[in-house]
Amino acid sequence: MTDSLTIRRPDDWHLHLRDGAMLDAVLPETARHFARAIIMPNLVPPVVRGTDAAAYRDRILAALPEGMTFEPLMTLYLTEDTDPEDVAAAHASGLVKAVKLYPAGATTNSSSGVKDFDKVRPVLEKMAEIGLPLCCHGEVTDHDIDIFDREAVFIERVLDPVRKSTPGLRVVMEHITTANGVDYVKANEADLGATITTHHLIINRNHILVGGIKPHYYCLPVAKREEHRLALVDAATSGDARFFLGTDSAPHTDANKEMACGCAGCFTATNTMSLLAEVFEKANALDKLEAFTSRNGPGFYRLPVNEETITLTKGDVVTYPDKIESGDGPVTVFDPGFDVHWRVA
Repeated sequence: MTDSLTIRRPDDWHLHLRDGAMLDAVLPETARHFARAIIMPNLVPPVVRGTDAAAYRDRILAALPEGMTFEPLMTLYLTEDTDPEDVAAAHASGLVKAVKLYPAGATTNSSSGVKDFDKVRPVLEKMAEIGLPLCCHGEVTDHDIDIFDREAVFIERVLDPVRKSTPGLRVVMEHITTANGVDYVKANEADLGATITTHHLIINRNHILVGGIKPHYYCLPVAKREEHRLALVDAATSGDARFFLGTDSAPHTDANKEMACGCAGCFTATNTMSLLAEVFEKANALDKLEAFTSRNGPGFYRLPVNEETITLTKGDVVTYPDKIESGDGPVTVFDPGFDVHWRVA
């Protein structure tokens, strides 16, 4: 058993930073440990054009505390009106690293998402041509589909047909939550990867619903049965280069989480590396942590691995703040429900 582990500085391949006062509050929580992150574009209004992404990047960098180093990797929000040439130009400039697909109504601020996939085919074909990845929120939103089946149905009805009709399109299945998602990635080696969140490695749907509703465990895609959580742990700890960390850390104020129709999202930026060390140690896979957090993502996105390193040490119980304060109100930090002994030194 080891009590110290040094790895390349990690990256987060799916992150919500929001904007304004919330951005100011949550950015340091990520930049403390992570070198880079794929930044989600679902602001209001969304980040649709290259000029939107450039302006948002500038706001992120302006909010970065002095002495911290962090590179935001920008994305564009795919709409039925997205211009393929604008996407190509933003990618060619080095600004945009991916385009994000939200099926309309799938999650927070997704009302501008895609309903008719035929209308975005020219954009997808351009992306395949230039090698720009498509990041998918992999859920259907049909009212007749059970919320726990949304991911599996998305793979069958949307993702597989889109990939077959657009050869060469590079796709990231974001925040997979099911054994179905794991199996689909394993069965399709070319041009396909998947992110797994910190919280989906830790909670199942019982955590949300047993003993009363726990709003701070509510996220979309919603946590599934224990068998699916175990499949995610197996994938994350396998070393398989197709699986990498995307926290989907999603800050909402307590007021918005705890209201009658509470917002979806878990805020994990603060304690992710400690929690992952616990998960990987329990799986006897600490030697695979660097691959999941620091190597597999850059490999898929065709970026260099970070030169800097971080060291995690194991000792007494680590305590993290229950909440962080923002100008918009308090944000609850994800509670894993178990003692944590690993910390970033």
